[in-house]
Amino acid sequence: MRLALFTSKPRWVSSLAYGPCLFQSISKQFHSHAANSSSYSGILEGKDQIAIANALSLSGDLDSYSLGTQIHSHVIKLGFCDDVFSQNNLIKMYCKVRALCSGMKVFEEVAKKNLVSWTLMVSGAIQNFEFRLGLKIFVDMLRTGLKPNEFALGSVVKACISLGAHSLGSSIHCFALKIAIQENSFVGTSILNMYAELGDIYSAELVFEHTYSFDTGCWNAMVGGYVKCGCGFEALKLVSLFPYVGLKMDQFTFINALKGCSIKGNLDFVKQIHGLIIHSEMRYNTSIRNALMDVYFKNDDKDSAMRIFNWVGEKDIISWNTVFTGFSQDGNAREIVSLYHNLMITDGRPNDITFSVLLRKCGELLDLNLGLQFYCLAIHFGLFDEANIINSLINMFSRCRKIDMAYMVFDSAPSRNLNTWNELISGYNINCYYEEGIRIFINLRKLGVEADECTFSSSLEACCKSGNKEMGRQLHCDILKSGFDSFEYVCSSLIKFYATLSMLDDCYEFNDGPGRLDLVSWGTMISSLVHQGLNHEATRLLQSLMKTGQRPDNFILASILNGCASIASYWLVKSVHTLVLKLGYSVHAFIASALIDAYAKCSDIEGARVVFDQSFRCHDVVIYNTMIMAYAHQGLVAEAMDIFEKMKLANLHPSQATFISLISACSHNGLVNLGCFLFKSMGLDYGLEAPPEIYGCLVDMLSRYGYLEDAKHVIETLPFPAWPAIYRSLLSGCRIYGNRALGEWAVGKLLQLFPESDVAYGLLLKVYSEEGSWEDAAELSRKMIGRGVTKCPGYSWIET
Repeated sequence: MRLALFTSKPRWVSSLAYGPCLFQSISKQFHSHAANSSSYSGILEGKDQIAIANALSLSGDLDSYSLGTQIHSHVIKLGFCDDVFSQNNLIKMYCKVRALCSGMKVFEEVAKKNLVSWTLMVSGAIQNFEFRLGLKIFVDMLRTGLKPNEFALGSVVKACISLGAHSLGSSIHCFALKIAIQENSFVGTSILNMYAELGDIYSAELVFEHTYSFDTGCWNAMVGGYVKCGCGFEALKLVSLFPYVGLKMDQFTFINALKGCSIKGNLDFVKQIHGLIIHSEMRYNTSIRNALMDVYFKNDDKDSAMRIFNWVGEKDIISWNTVFTGFSQDGNAREIVSLYHNLMITDGRPNDITFSVLLRKCGELLDLNLGLQFYCLAIHFGLFDEANIINSLINMFSRCRKIDMAYMVFDSAPSRNLNTWNELISGYNINCYYEEGIRIFINLRKLGVEADECTFSSSLEACCKSGNKEMGRQLHCDILKSGFDSFEYVCSSLIKFYATLSMLDDCYEFNDGPGRLDLVSWGTMISSLVHQGLNHEATRLLQSLMKTGQRPDNFILASILNGCASIASYWLVKSVHTLVLKLGYSVHAFIASALIDAYAKCSDIEGARVVFDQSFRCHDVVIYNTMIMAYAHQGLVAEAMDIFEKMKLANLHPSQATFISLISACSHNGLVNLGCFLFKSMGLDYGLEAPPEIYGCLVDMLSRYGYLEDAKHVIETLPFPAWPAIYRSLLSGCRIYGNRALGEWAVGKLLQLFPESDVAYGLLLKVYSEEGSWEDAAELSRKMIGRGVTKCPGYSWIET
């Protein structure tokens, strides 16, 4: 059934088809030559060795182990089993078809191993992901006294990258210097790339600076190294030097430059690189156009990305997948289905990446029905057992709150990779089944599966959310044993675990004191303290950070400002504001938003407006929303509406938070008509669906000013089930305006949700008392006593 869906024959089918014909040709050539010779000695020369090499190369290209073994048998039959050239080609073929054991057997049979034999075996082992075996063979080669060539060193460097072995990589670098082979462009580029892959950009720069050859490949490796280490500006700066040193930009230059633009998030840089591409010979290159689409999508310029997509003459599946991924950031179900339909009518063939993106998008949209339809299509194309699709299916079911179905997919998967386990643990966390997530981690370790940083971080989150201190400590031991304690993401998760569960001493002990914390860890600890309300401790930690000579980033400063706002510490806000200006972070949208909020909560609305006026050029909806909220909390509706008008003039699309603040301000200032107008405008003018918070503001506003029947109508027509607070708002209005009948209706609904609610009885008691129905009030009091309902005493506090 699956073979019928192939648009072309699989490689192994082609191998069998070519095999017999090829053997007949080879055999005829060999036997006709042998018939005219007294021995096979003549066959060991010239074209017959080349014929064997070509046949073995074809076997490797076709990925046909069967064809390769048959050629091997002919090699033995024709007396080539002791020929080093043929044996080397056999080793190469076996490694290429992933039969490393057979390659090792041939290698061991080579009587006089030359440099090519050793190099092929080193490269073959590493290509087959046997990195330690490849390194061992490399060491054995050195012991024979042979000097490795650039290919052997390049393969060994690749193994160091895969093993994360920085020290070993440095040793290989020293060895390359010792044997004077680093000047080779291939070796120098490989070492440079190794340092970049391992995050050591300083060493990569040193290698690059001492490379005297102006080679495009080497420069591209350095640009790519900057990109891998997140140094977008440095990557673009190096690209700008290409014309000055006489280097011609190629496909990889432009792709790395676009990745650098993506890191910087600067659309102007993207457009400049785009201009260079248009004026180069690469403007029709599909890979470059795919990279351009991707960076435009990531910079929220969907129109430019789609224009490039429409200009691409020969779209490959990567082009389609790039668009699917771009739409998955803010698209809707209708757009995704329409795009998939266009793929089908152009005779495109989706792959596992396509369906993986589509299934995850359905999970984001919580559209389970559409996701199941895409999964059926994946089955139709024979991709049902692909790991990417299985993992995405688990993710989709988890997001759609169908964790049982996610586990069924996991349990029935024909094979599981580590990502499959990670998706299930993450799914249990999403659905708040934290103990189940911990159980899955335990099962994973019992089966001997090696965890990665994602596994440990998700499992630590489960321990953190469930409050399982003991399991968290055991996880910490496992992390130390596995060597993941140096990974930033895992360290941050550990710090968050200890800080959230109030084990700050353990947190410091884990880091051997604050002096060893990196910036990410500092940020995690400060943020965790702020979330727990330990704002003074967070501030002291910021001071400790400054004493170490490190510079706080925008994430740390935003966390501190949020803490200042929660305790309304005006002088601390002023101090942090000074630090923000000194470090040049005032142009960051989240910093500006946190400053506006902090000043407003300290009742300095003028200070908040000054910050807004200095930062509104960022054109970020978050800044406008924060300023609107600041005015709304102060009851300054006219000023809030003025900011709202400025937002519209800046062509910014209001969000739900915008209307929550505005309608809440109208509620507290008696502007019922304006509040109702804003509520209608939200859906009619901006296509936004009102969340529960906005319905709550609307009911509160109508109840507060006597529109009780209208408030009741809103509650009865809610698109989702009502909640206690909305009934309490109506009941408060009934108390103010003496509407006994509606008050009793609201109490009845509230008691259906919470039968022991003291608030419901208390408000109804006030309705009776203020109406003068003392007998009903007394009866209600006796009923409260009979049911054991007691009024919780209120209290207030003030800090001096």
